[in-house]
Amino acid sequence: MATCSRPLFVSDSAASASPSRASFRRLRTVAVVSIWEPLPHPPLRAAACRFARTKQCSRRSTECLASGPSVSRLTRPIRRMLSRYSSLMVTLHGNLSRCYKAMSALRPDGVSRHFMSAGGFERVVLGVVLVMSISGASYTAPSSSALTEENLLFLEAWRAVDRAYYDKSFNGQSWFRYRENALRNEPMNTREETYAAIKKMLSTLDDPFTRFLEPEKLKSLRSGTQGALTGVGLSIGYPMAINGSPSGVAVMTATPGGPAEKAGILPGDTILAIDNRSTEDMDIYDAAERLQRQTVNLNPVRSRMCEIPGSKDSSKIGYIKLTTFNQNAAESVKEAIKTLRDNNVKSFVLDLRNNSGGLFPEGIQIAKIWMDKGVIVYICDSQGVRDIYEADGADTIAASEPLVVLVNKGTASASEILAGALKDNKRAVVYGEPTYGKGKIQSVFGLSDGSGLAVTVARYETPAHTDIDKVGVIPDRPLPASFPTDEDAFCSCLRDSTAACNLNAAQLFAKS
Repeated sequence: MATCSRPLFVSDSAASASPSRASFRRLRTVAVVSIWEPLPHPPLRAAACRFARTKQCSRRSTECLASGPSVSRLTRPIRRMLSRYSSLMVTLHGNLSRCYKAMSALRPDGVSRHFMSAGGFERVVLGVVLVMSISGASYTAPSSSALTEENLLFLEAWRAVDRAYYDKSFNGQSWFRYRENALRNEPMNTREETYAAIKKMLSTLDDPFTRFLEPEKLKSLRSGTQGALTGVGLSIGYPMAINGSPSGVAVMTATPGGPAEKAGILPGDTILAIDNRSTEDMDIYDAAERLQRQTVNLNPVRSRMCEIPGSKDSSKIGYIKLTTFNQNAAESVKEAIKTLRDNNVKSFVLDLRNNSGGLFPEGIQIAKIWMDKGVIVYICDSQGVRDIYEADGADTIAASEPLVVLVNKGTASASEILAGALKDNKRAVVYGEPTYGKGKIQSVFGLSDGSGLAVTVARYETPAHTDIDKVGVIPDRPLPASFPTDEDAFCSCLRDSTAACNLNAAQLFAKS
């Protein structure tokens, strides 16, 4: 049983190659730059060290190197000293001669200057080798034989985030180093401990939408996007109390015909307790799990025709209420449009209020129903625009009729993509209040044990390159404060010119 109240609140905006499993060493980069040890000047040999001026030769003469230490004699003790570091030896041996020549440059007065004595160079190389030896010995990852089944599940989750997360700075941390530290320090002896380690890892991203899903939660999430939901028919999020701190769990949407709506729970209500347990410090995903009750079949669309006496062009208005973006959403909207057209409807109202989103592709498809051209959304990552979704007219069935879109604080995610596309392309007039402001897109990744991750894979911008995250889509016009959310009352407000919620039907679709 959920205990609810209805306080006034303002909704918050919260609610690669795979690494080797084998052991390895990682050597810190050590560089010696512009360190040279001059010798006393040898006899002047300016002529021998200048560029050859003859027609037969155009390269620097090597005669000046005759008085310097032998390169082969210089590398012989180094080769013995570095016998344990074969890969480094190849690099040093192959480049030493070129480095020596390059840094034995002439002074302006024509006097050659030796880069470094053999003994000095050996001392520098020996220091480098010792530093690398200590560094390599102190950074050894677990060997493949030491990785347990729980370690491998953790690595599977780490790799999913590594490949897909939109912010490649990973909230300003070394994602690789976090992996290594976690494998060394986090307990992963049981499945519960591994789940806790994965959740702790995701929490470092400071992204409430990137989260771990236990097998039951993953199954419930996938069933919800397929047109059925196990629960009481609520979409919930975090409210914002008067003092600015979250308190309880907010109801964003009550599914029409669901147990919650039948019990009288409305959008805007705050759930204070579930089964006598306070929700004050409860995560919304824990709250959602506790609200599981029965299977609710979701029909995402309700529609009806509103006939307005006395008006001309807008005498018949088709009202379409879209409650969620599941796999049935786009086809259901098409069917509603066709049914309303059969009743000679000439204009439409698309109500997205309290629609908390759902499947991103469905939002794109519904935008294409109303638009025959134009950008729908820009998909961006930390480097900028990564992809562009556009309408090409192939799926358009209602690009010309006048259109109004209704939004409010409960309009979020895919609903905001749709509202932003229709607004920025001047396809619709948007009424209401600023939307929720969820400008990020998540993908769900299943793990080998049946659990999964919801990972933020991108952020998006509207066609006008507006980043709506934590801001929302700003409507063109406000709605009356008492404007209803159900279709019957909507029609009544349009018909009754004396009602406080009345909108002038003749001016409803005007774009100026």
